[in-house]
Amino acid sequence: MNDRLRQFLCLALVVGAFSVLSAGLFDHSAWPQMARTIRIIVPFPPGGTADLLVRLLAEQIDRSQIASAVVDNRPGADAGTDATARAAPTGNTVLLYSNESVIDPHLRKVNYDPLTSFEPICRLVRSPVIYSVNSAAPYRTLPELIEAARAKSGTLTLAAAGPASAFQIGFEVLKRAANVGMTFAPFPSDAAAIRALLGGHVTSALTTFSAAADQVKVGKLRVLAVASPMRLEELPDVPTLDELGYGDRELDIWYGLVAPARTPNRTISLLADWFATPLQSPEVRAKLAVQGLKPAAICGAEFGVLLRKQYDDYGRIIREANIKAE
Repeated sequence: MNDRLRQFLCLALVVGAFSVLSAGLFDHSAWPQMARTIRIIVPFPPGGTADLLVRLLAEQIDRSQIASAVVDNRPGADAGTDATARAAPTGNTVLLYSNESVIDPHLRKVNYDPLTSFEPICRLVRSPVIYSVNSAAPYRTLPELIEAARAKSGTLTLAAAGPASAFQIGFEVLKRAANVGMTFAPFPSDAAAIRALLGGHVTSALTTFSAAADQVKVGKLRVLAVASPMRLEELPDVPTLDELGYGDRELDIWYGLVAPARTPNRTISLLADWFATPLQSPEVRAKLAVQGLKPAAICGAEFGVLLRKQYDDYGRIIREANIKAE
């Protein structure tokens, strides 16, 4: 055997040994068997807050070049939710989830279970909710409004998007916590509820802060309370419901992501990282702020606990208040 052949064989043995060691060191089966395209199903029409959130995150994932993201709007009749529940659990299909996702199954028959048909990935953002009145109204604080409602039981009104919405549930939470009679006035949207409040057609309103922010800034609306766990940076002098003694309730509107049931844990962790990491970017935070959204990522099992708690709480309030879908 000549020297050149001997060197070649030695090199082959070294490479072969390294390959065997590498196979033992790296468990390739632990990596998700995902194609590099993620379809994000959005059960809302294009152009709204939820759609803009998803498109912003999809853009960040595309920029990272770790995968490409496709936004698939499927509003109405649970088309997108059903499609996600039936999708292969590979991590290639995810669904935008919100408060409404765990409210609707209490109100009508659906073809999926809101908890067991999906694996929780992350709650991503929240949109703070506020109680407000027309600045011309005599009520300076929420307790003042509550006392007036007690004195005129059933005559004072609270406007909000609804019916059978997270806002109506928030109204019922306050009504029970304060032991007061008020009338719920449903409107098609936050904007419509605010217009009614500005026009003096209702006593108060429960809306997202972002929808009311412009009117608050110019002094046309007065915010009486924040229905969030903590005070808002934008409203440092406005107390929370908990501070006012009406219970530690988080009524914020939130958006998150879920995957089909039986999606592997490692895949869920990878998706959580891909979608939650962009929320730390100042650029993304600034764009979210324009939409009134605040990063609030909780992922995996912790998000699952939140879903279970809200599903149970919403169901109890819906039954006790006899809330019906129209």
